Amino acid sequence: MSKTINQIRPLITFGIPLAVFGLLFLITKSSFFIDAPSGFSATLTLDLILTVPVVYFLLIRKKEIPKTTVIPVFILGIVIATLIIPQDQQQLLSVVKQWVLPLVEISAFTFIVIKVRKTIRLFRAKKGVTLDFLTMLKSVTREVLPEKISSAFATEIAAIYYVFFVWKKRKLSNHEFSYHVQGGAKMILGVFIFLILVETFAMHLMLAQWSLLAAWILTGLSLYTVFQVIAILKSLSQRPIAISDNTLYLKYGLLGDSTLPLSAIESIELSSKSIEFDDTTRHLSPLQDMDPHNVIIQLKESQVLEGFYGIRKSFKTLALHVDDKNRFKQILDDKLGQL
Repeated sequence: MSKTINQIRPLITFGIPLAVFGLLFLITKSSFFIDAPSGFSATLTLDLILTVPVVYFLLIRKKEIPKTTVIPVFILGIVIATLIIPQDQQQLLSVVKQWVLPLVEISAFTFIVIKVRKTIRLFRAKKGVTLDFLTMLKSVTREVLPEKISSAFATEIAAIYYVFFVWKKRKLSNHEFSYHVQGGAKMILGVFIFLILVETFAMHLMLAQWSLLAAWILTGLSLYTVFQVIAILKSLSQRPIAISDNTLYLKYGLLGDSTLPLSAIESIELSSKSIEFDDTTRHLSPLQDMDPHNVIIQLKESQVLEGFYGIRKSFKTLALHVDDKNRFKQILDDKLGQL
């Protein structure tokens, strides 16, 4: 019963504002609005840009959803009002766009800047952990967007960042560990990119004989896939595994994240033995057997592994590859001994 209620709650939270938007849209298509738009346009405008955001705020005020998500709802209301209110009846909307919207945008930008600076200070204060772009981006966007949406949004922005703006090799600190140098990920992803490009070229030529539009749509989707794979490939070297005084930060490029309290670790084993992966035993890499592990971490209690676009899975046993596995285990053993 409680599970059903939990599934219904998000539908209510987001469904009611969407339903109100839909109702207001239908009103603009009704005969009484079409016959006398001047009598209803101002009221509908206020409903779209004020009433719906207020209703949404009341729905989320006691939930963990960031209150700043009211801003996207407000902006959505402005967009919808621009589309459905007759052009000659948008006087009130024009005032809102000219005076209110800039203030909201400046406030949102200031809030994000403050959160970025706060996040940077937080990471700098953690010994053995350097600032990670994707982690920082997720932390900031979760203050502005719902968690699931923020993870997907942060992943997309991070992909652009890693592809176009990251060119220097990252220097690792004493408490950071690479996992891509000796593993099989680079070769597998490289081969995957090559195969996509070859197959895309062949399929484009074939589809073009039937439909040029379909051929270019397929090519566009394939190139987007290549873009994502390149982003994943470049992110592997930019997001190392890290150990702080009381936390183990496990990362696998854009594809894997897990933050483990050291107190939750039962044991660390250097092993490449075959493992059957299930709901409690997982691989940090989604490539699993194609990227063989050499470390197995057993936990006292279940933890969460966040994958691509924020997909979450629980585990109690985690297999992973670490290039310098011996030093990794030694430092972890020392930290656990201090605990």
